[in-house]
Amino acid sequence: MARAGITADRLTEAAADLADEVGFEKVTMSALARHFGVKDASLYSHIKNLQELRTRVALLAGAEMIDRIAVAVAGRAGKDALAAFAGAYREYALERPGRYAATQIRIDQALVADSPGFRRTAEITYGMLRAYGLAEPDLTDAVRLLRSTFHGYCALESTGGFGAARDVRKSWARAIDALHVLLENWPREEPTDG
Repeated sequence: MARAGITADRLTEAAADLADEVGFEKVTMSALARHFGVKDASLYSHIKNLQELRTRVALLAGAEMIDRIAVAVAGRAGKDALAAFAGAYREYALERPGRYAATQIRIDQALVADSPGFRRTAEITYGMLRAYGLAEPDLTDAVRLLRSTFHGYCALESTGGFGAARDVRKSWARAIDALHVLLENWPREEPTDG
């Protein structure tokens, strides 16, 4: 029998909160059961297994993150949109470290395709890059460059990986300036047939 008040959505929210407190990799069904004051087995009537729970947290976090980014980029284009997008990305990664870590896991592509948050992420990201005049396959390459740059910077910053005395925010601003110049001067690849 399901415990009153426990739902898959409540479990997902609690797991996301726990991830921010202790780290995404430390979220377990047992830790979540302790949080709700129930036995582990009682959670399985709501969530199939730990993988499903982690996937749910990843989808929740991805939707939260793109909501922030959407608000930041609304009405902006070019460098202003890029800076707003990057800033919202970085703020989310640093403020919600467990949730952010969840956004980096590999998710079954069928689930991703059905996710409204993922579709919104693609629309906003590709829309911002189209302002630079990019089309496929350059759009995909640019998305991969931005994601790896933003993720790498945030991962290093969150662990204190930048040891130089220069303020990391100034370096971040310069990185965005450099990405803007690169996007404006992107080496276009001719689309291929087939």
